[in-house]
Amino acid sequence: MAILKKKNRSRIAIVASSFNDFITKKLLSSCLMELHTQGLGDQQVTTVWVPGAFEIPLTALALARRKDIDAVICLGAVIRGETYHFEVVSNECARGIMEASLMTSKPVIMGVLTTDTVAQAQARAGVKSSNKGCDAACAALEMIALLKEI
Repeated sequence: MAILKKKNRSRIAIVASSFNDFITKKLLSSCLMELHTQGLGDQQVTTVWVPGAFEIPLTALALARRKDIDAVICLGAVIRGETYHFEVVSNECARGIMEASLMTSKPVIMGVLTTDTVAQAQARAGVKSSNKGCDAACAALEMIALLKEI
């Protein structure tokens, strides 16, 4: 006898950065797989691509303000280079994601990797160990349920 899994009625938006998309695409794939595993259908998930991590917060805020979105997942990869640019982008991206969440009282999940090397980013977006895209999907669903309880 087959066991029917309860359909999850949540609506999720994903903001993904095109910059370093060789990492972001892996995060997105794992994120989508986990959302589907948790009972969300394709029609419940909206994915929006932005140029880079710096553009994620504005887009996340716009999506979080929509009444038909329960949570926003932000995915990207900022990899340290030779200049201060890494700190500026990673710090402001994180701050903007937090502000979007606080301004809308909705979960806006930080799934943006900030790593020293490409190898570290690949390890966090791989299939051998924990993929942070999957972790971000789980965090979004957990926060939606928690906020409904509160």
